[in-house]
Amino acid sequence: MLRSRKRGTFVTFVKRNSGYLFIFCVLFVFMQLGFHNGRRKHMKIDRDYGQDEDEGWLSASSHLLPFTDSQHNGVLTEHPIPRLMEDAELKYRKKLASQSKTLQEAVAEYQRRYRRPPPKGFDQWWAFAQENDVKMVDEYDGLINDLKPFWELSGEEVRRRSAQAGELPSIDLVRVRNGQATVINVNPQFHDTEVSARAHGFRVMIEKFAHTLPDMDFPINAKAEGRVLVPWEHRTFPNLTQQDSSGGVESVLGGPFQPDWGNDGNVWEAWRRTCSPDSPARRVFASHRNPFSTGSKNYFTKVGSVDPGSDFSFVKTTSFTEDYCDMPYAHYSQGHFFSDWRSIHALYPVFSPAKARGFMDIKIPSHYYYGSTKRYTYGWDPVNLELKDTDSSEVPWEDKIDKIFWRGATTGGGSHPPGFAPQYQRHRFLRMASDRSNATRVVTYSDPPTSSSHWKSASVPIDQLNEEIMDAAFVKAVSDAGYPGGITALQKVHRFGSTVPLGRHWSYKYLIDMDGMSYSARFMAFLASDSVPLKSTVYEEFFSDWIQPWVHFIPLSSSYKEIYNIYSYFSGPPQSVLDAANSTYAGVPDEERRSVEGDKRLRRIARAGKIWKQTMGRKVDMEVYVYRLCLEWARLYADDRDTMNFTL
Repeated sequence: MLRSRKRGTFVTFVKRNSGYLFIFCVLFVFMQLGFHNGRRKHMKIDRDYGQDEDEGWLSASSHLLPFTDSQHNGVLTEHPIPRLMEDAELKYRKKLASQSKTLQEAVAEYQRRYRRPPPKGFDQWWAFAQENDVKMVDEYDGLINDLKPFWELSGEEVRRRSAQAGELPSIDLVRVRNGQATVINVNPQFHDTEVSARAHGFRVMIEKFAHTLPDMDFPINAKAEGRVLVPWEHRTFPNLTQQDSSGGVESVLGGPFQPDWGNDGNVWEAWRRTCSPDSPARRVFASHRNPFSTGSKNYFTKVGSVDPGSDFSFVKTTSFTEDYCDMPYAHYSQGHFFSDWRSIHALYPVFSPAKARGFMDIKIPSHYYYGSTKRYTYGWDPVNLELKDTDSSEVPWEDKIDKIFWRGATTGGGSHPPGFAPQYQRHRFLRMASDRSNATRVVTYSDPPTSSSHWKSASVPIDQLNEEIMDAAFVKAVSDAGYPGGITALQKVHRFGSTVPLGRHWSYKYLIDMDGMSYSARFMAFLASDSVPLKSTVYEEFFSDWIQPWVHFIPLSSSYKEIYNIYSYFSGPPQSVLDAANSTYAGVPDEERRSVEGDKRLRRIARAGKIWKQTMGRKVDMEVYVYRLCLEWARLYADDRDTMNFTL
């Protein structure tokens, strides 16, 4: 009787709550399907090596290498770095082998790429390139793209705007007249300590062939920062703006040009107007997403079963491809969006040493690369005033310190608007490298340390990692008043050290190369050394078509978060990693657990970078680049551009 009553009560309960029970069952089934599907996707081999170059470093997800089907404890069977290197080397070899061997081939390749004949004087340029054993004779896509907007202007308009650009603050003219090049400062009323340095450098670059050039002007940016940002509407619908500059530069710009922003704007607001109206950067006034927040940590995972996580994510190239139109929240991490210098909002030619995405400056080689100084030139002897192939401070590879080295000033951006300095690129890296908190980083290491097919991950205290492998410090505080809390707050969370000569860098295997106010002027010196540059940049330079990431240097994302895993692959697991993983190899001497294969690969990159600098990053290679640029500019300068074509 009691049993029957209980059964009836249960049946009654089921009938009354059948709807809720049905919904619960459906949700349970979907959750199980999603869980198993997610696991299957996690096990799937992903050939994107961690992070797709178009995805952006701030993506919430990251692509990981496969777990084996029989192991779900964080063990990997393949590391992405060897494949990244092999693919990059193959791509570079193909590019190098495909270069034109004759003038006829070069002309045909030019016409194939750009759908027009090469410029007048192309044969003389070719002869100059051949005399100097130039390797990359076809790779000028970046140069052509820089000049593309000016094809929409007449030759008369290009000439007028070139002269007028020299009237703007911090822009000098390199003027070619009757085969002679001179530097002219049209605006002497505006005082700038940097005026003319870059212009004089450009003038020297064209000395060898200036006698072959027609009369023309080159407006040279005295600043390192980009200058020209033209709104999307004005590029898409030119009739919206004043296209005739015969009334002067103020008629085009809508009034007198103020050199700094003051209180009426900033670079980011000008930059986001270069995006299309339907892009996220144009559709939102501001973004509140925090790109610097760390992911949640699972405190219940066992030692040795940690997944590689987002730190195990490697970029294929530099961050020039990052599109802030699609991810406006990321602009807070780059100082060039906070520059004090007002951008030019009309299409004026300005020749600059580097170019961030969205800017319309025309790239030229940096005068720091071309000249010889003790601060920026590898092998320069300031006493005997001569350039040596091997710097006097160079250290044999076997004797180099196995650490990541950086020294520099607290540059990186301006203060328009103020308060964002802690998020600039150098500050973020130094804060990470100076971290002495109890935070952890997930590091993937070879297990055993000499293995190339068995990898595990461990959560490692960042203070121990930094102590072992980092030697990074600021040596000078610039505009520290703009940092929240001033110099006291700056020194509290960033390591400061003494200034070191350039030669001190050669004592280390890894050299960090980061943007400052603009590009890094030490990159060529780092390449020339026997060390390996780890380069993080949002800039494109004149040589970007000629060099190959993962062959000549190691590209680093804007977050730098993969740097500990890069080190662990090439140099083997640091002691702190083995300790955190309770590895049986923690007591093995350093020399016995060092990655022989990784060290060979690292040294291969160092050698390749050095060879590239000696064969493609020479002064004469820069001259060949600007020679080609001059020919293209001369054609744009002409009223009848067809007469400035070259034909065989």
